[in-house]
Amino acid sequence: MSYAKTKAMTATMPSTPKKLAETPDGTVGLGSTVGLDSTIELATEKQGSFWLDLALRGISIAGFFGLWYAVSLINAHAWHIFNPILLPTPHEVLEAAIKLTFSGELPRDIAASLSRVMFGFLVAAVLGVGLGTLIGRSRTIEKLLEPALELMRPIPPLAFLPVFVLWFGIGESSKIAFITYSAFFPIFMTTNEGIKFVDILLIRAAQTLGASEAQIFRSVVLPAALPSIITGLRIGFAQCLFVIVAAEFIAADSGLGFLINDSRSFFLMSNMLVGAATIGLLGFVFNSLLRRLEARLLQWREEARGP
Repeated sequence: MSYAKTKAMTATMPSTPKKLAETPDGTVGLGSTVGLDSTIELATEKQGSFWLDLALRGISIAGFFGLWYAVSLINAHAWHIFNPILLPTPHEVLEAAIKLTFSGELPRDIAASLSRVMFGFLVAAVLGVGLGTLIGRSRTIEKLLEPALELMRPIPPLAFLPVFVLWFGIGESSKIAFITYSAFFPIFMTTNEGIKFVDILLIRAAQTLGASEAQIFRSVVLPAALPSIITGLRIGFAQCLFVIVAAEFIAADSGLGFLINDSRSFFLMSNMLVGAATIGLLGFVFNSLLRRLEARLLQWREEARGP
């Protein structure tokens, strides 16, 4: 029994009749031609929407770089609002990125930051999804664990960074622990809310069909909570990228945070912007991958909606 089938059982009968079409012999029946035309129209609309979205995104990116160029050139040659070294043009940043890439420094820093982010994110995902599911399914565990977690949740991750350094030293362990703590609470909260507030009608429909508790959890609760879980994973990964810079400011000799901090010491603004832009690109790529995963895992939502 799938979540989509359970969802369909809880739906009421449609309030409006299906569209009818007149057949060649003059009788009236369900119009397959009408349905085909609607499908073609929907496909055409989706294709047009895709190209429109692509054009708008292209205009947005071009406008951003155009504004950057304009402000940088005006500051360098006209108004001199601040030192032109502090705002290089986009092509200067691109030249710095190419130089850092061929020297091997940028790939090394990307690999170092990604290894820390991925390890911390995976630990946070396991703990967040696991505890969120347990607390969402058990009132006893909720009363036992949630108060302590709620006391810790408002504490900013940066407040614990010196603590982690004292506990785990200045090596990789303190950075990974810091990243894990930062990503844990968004994943935990969204998972807990998703599990706890599954539509009760879906659960009762599954119980009516004779499903066991394990079957209800696997086929109803988990699929229903999956959108919230994936949203939490996306927010948690973004949080990892937010804090990796701070984590690598302390006693690191590699990583994008180290690149930014080291470049700051020598006023290498182009290198700093390369590090920041790389973090943004990594976040964009991984967010896109998680969105694709979400679309693949949640195909039942589109199937339930119908054409």
